[in-house]
Amino acid sequence: KKRALEQLRAPQAKQEFLQSWLAQEILYRQALDQQLGDKPEVKRFLHSLTRQALSRQMLDEQLASKINITDSDVQTYYAANKDKYVESPKAKVSHILVADEQKAKDLLKLAQEGNDFAELARGSSLDASTKDNGGKITTDVQPGSYVPGIGDSNDLNASIFAAEGGKVLDKPFKTDKGWEIVRVDEKHPSRQKTFDEVRQQVMRELLSRKSEEVQRDYIKEMMDKHQVVIHTSSLPAAGQEPSKE
Repeated sequence: KKRALEQLRAPQAKQEFLQSWLAQEILYRQALDQQLGDKPEVKRFLHSLTRQALSRQMLDEQLASKINITDSDVQTYYAANKDKYVESPKAKVSHILVADEQKAKDLLKLAQEGNDFAELARGSSLDASTKDNGGKITTDVQPGSYVPGIGDSNDLNASIFAAEGGKVLDKPFKTDKGWEIVRVDEKHPSRQKTFDEVRQQVMRELLSRKSEEVQRDYIKEMMDKHQVVIHTSSLPAAGQEPSKE
């Protein structure tokens, strides 16, 4: 918000706003001079906009008068839905990409014998985007088939989450890029997010749910008040073409 206000206070931003406002104003005045508002298609369009605006305002007033969410409500909702706010397991890995299987096996042996993995990556990896950083992939690996920076492999993802942190996986993996030697740098198990971490998310979800309830109940109330009857027998069945008549 602070940055946005600073940008709006800039002379260029003020100038752009002024130009936009003036363009709208002169176009509006010209439309009045040419009596565009009297055209039937414009009247229909304005009527549609008025219906939408008044309907939205009517609903907004109902929501404002009937929804009052307290901090206690938010905490209760969080406690009842804690399973929705769980951070998935994740891992960080480094890799060395080479062109053939034998080269991969040779590098894997060197890594398992204690040679510095980062130095091996700098000297041998074909991945120009990570080799200078010792093969580190900055994006977290999530459970699933795709490994960021590497791609798909039959069992690479499962092997990463089965290994201990700090360990080099015990075999090279074939991908569409070549052969991969992978080290699991870090592993983090699934974690329950605290209430403070997700407070705003919980608030939005609770507000959305209550808004849907109020809207549904109010529309039902208004339909009863205005005696709305829907003749479902007149509607075409699913998959049936509507009658031209």
